[in-house]
Amino acid sequence: MLMMLGPVQFEVIPFNTNTYGHDHTAGFAEKPVLGVRPPLEFVGEGPESWGIKAKLYPETFGGLGHLQTLYQARASGRPQYLMRGDGAVMGWVVILDVKERATYLDPKGVGKVIDVDITVKRCDAPSSGSFFSLLADIFLWATR
Repeated sequence: MLMMLGPVQFEVIPFNTNTYGHDHTAGFAEKPVLGVRPPLEFVGEGPESWGIKAKLYPETFGGLGHLQTLYQARASGRPQYLMRGDGAVMGWVVILDVKERATYLDPKGVGKVIDVDITVKRCDAPSSGSFFSLLADIFLWATR
């Protein structure tokens, strides 16, 4: 496994993530002062986000079901758990955006190569009640 986002596992085959980026920011309050550059006061961590790029080769390896599961996870609006393949915990995130680009369309209109760009943003862990509903959703998606 290369990475896991909620119920979606990115592996070498069929749903391959080949690139990810991680953005960290910090928050600062600006204090206006006459005659000098405004001093900045650190007020805490700012937004943290990831951009994940993946590829599917549906004609050769399948994987369209994984893409559908990703869309369902995004549409749920629920926090998803993000973990790297080496076991490094990235934490809870929400899926903000999923972009799909298909090339080399087959006669049915399905791309032979599908590039997927995913944007996620760190969020707080779900409350205990919604955590169990999240686990139930993951189980239901896995059994489809």
